[in-house]
Amino acid sequence: MARTRTSPTDPLTLEVVQLIGSVVARYYEEYEQAAAQHALTGAQARVLGLLSLAPMRMREIAHELKCEPSNVTGIVDRLESRGLVERRADPADRRVKRAAVTAVGAETAAELRDGLDFAREPLATLSREERVVLRDLLARMLSPDVSGTTSSPSGATSSPSGA
Repeated sequence: MARTRTSPTDPLTLEVVQLIGSVVARYYEEYEQAAAQHALTGAQARVLGLLSLAPMRMREIAHELKCEPSNVTGIVDRLESRGLVERRADPADRRVKRAAVTAVGAETAAELRDGLDFAREPLATLSREERVVLRDLLARMLSPDVSGTTSSPSGATSSPSGA
């Protein structure tokens, strides 16, 4: 079945774009507040969250955050000075370093995740089926054939960086 393209200026599309923008703005506001409770910037909290999933090279972190690796180096330096992350040799290439969370960093990342109620509370009002539909629609919006760029699932929660 062929899908027809919707005009980017039709009222429903504009309303959806506005609603998505409002959700994103509220999420980032809450994320910044949660980060501040741990004396972190939003960018530091996002890097810590990424690293709590798996150790990563600086370039990988930069790719996820859509920023330059040099920005990531400064963020990781500050997290490392607080004992939240450490640099480890990459098992595949010992010349390369990966950033990884420490035990304290993993605990802090978990506390940050647990403190983000904004995203969970509205989703809790949706049935499982509605959440599946929402997830699938959002994933389709981020697919390469729609936007021309590829975005990973973690990219959906990543954001512009800054220290």
